[in-house]
Amino acid sequence: MSQPQIESTLDRRAQILDAALVCFAKRGFHQASMHDISAEAGISVGLIYRYFENKEAVISAMADRHKKEIGEVLERARQAPSLLESLEILFTAHCCENEPRVVSAFVVDLYAEASRNPHVADLVRDVLQTAMDGVTDLIARSPDAESAAHGLEPHELAELIFAVSRGMLMRDVLQPQEMTAGERRARQLEVTRRLWRLLFRRESEAAYA
Repeated sequence: MSQPQIESTLDRRAQILDAALVCFAKRGFHQASMHDISAEAGISVGLIYRYFENKEAVISAMADRHKKEIGEVLERARQAPSLLESLEILFTAHCCENEPRVVSAFVVDLYAEASRNPHVADLVRDVLQTAMDGVTDLIARSPDAESAAHGLEPHELAELIFAVSRGMLMRDVLQPQEMTAGERRARQLEVTRRLWRLLFRRESEAAYA
């Protein structure tokens, strides 16, 4: 396959996955059909079946793409001069997307589907583990981890960070639609910095808190 053909295939797959995300967010995984995805993408349903056998295959491809995106964000976070700035990158990675509430709604529905569908549950666990391992390693490599409150281990800190992150994702679904990307990022940074003060407060600082 020539380079232009490869690029065309990748572009078409990305177009379909983007359309599927919107459909799953709006209608839910069960209600959204391949015909809905084709309508959202503006292409024939037959063309979609050339790339994906069924909805499960679409979800699998979305998971693979998200794992790649996680790797890219983690690499950016590793380049930050401090652990706090690394966490700020992780927390605000998606705040400037065109439709952040659509992404949040999709993830919320995906968690619900994972509770019913073992295949989807495996995909979600795999993606989460990739992210969790990356953040745990990021914390373990940082000198800041030595000042963790209550002597928490890197994996315990990562679990708390992800718990807060998932809570923020749930809140995103309920945020007013008119919230700008700048306002969304400011709110996320505020939460990140509060969490930082709780998790990485030195003993001397705790005594005067």
